[in-house]
Amino acid sequence: MLYHVRMDVRIPDDMDPQRRSDLVNREKRYSQDLQRSGKWPHIWRVVGEYANYSVFDVESNDELHQILSGLPLFPYMDIHVTPLAVHPSDIHAGDAE
Repeated sequence: MLYHVRMDVRIPDDMDPQRRSDLVNREKRYSQDLQRSGKWPHIWRVVGEYANYSVFDVESNDELHQILSGLPLFPYMDIHVTPLAVHPSDIHAGDAE
């Protein structure tokens, strides 16, 4: 199942700089492991914002929730999830099968 996910990060300005650095580094490792596994095939930065648009390819809503809630920055994020379905006009719709 494919999901389009927007993540807006809102780390408090008064967070200890060392804690912030640790969180960001853990977030990067976690997300890159998921990218390598194929669960997080696309991630794009939103220009001018501490935000991203991502595509996740997972088995279920529950798996996506587990992945997102496991993000080290999860407590500091606003997340919007949109489930995706194949569009009937997509000329590449059967390519992955």
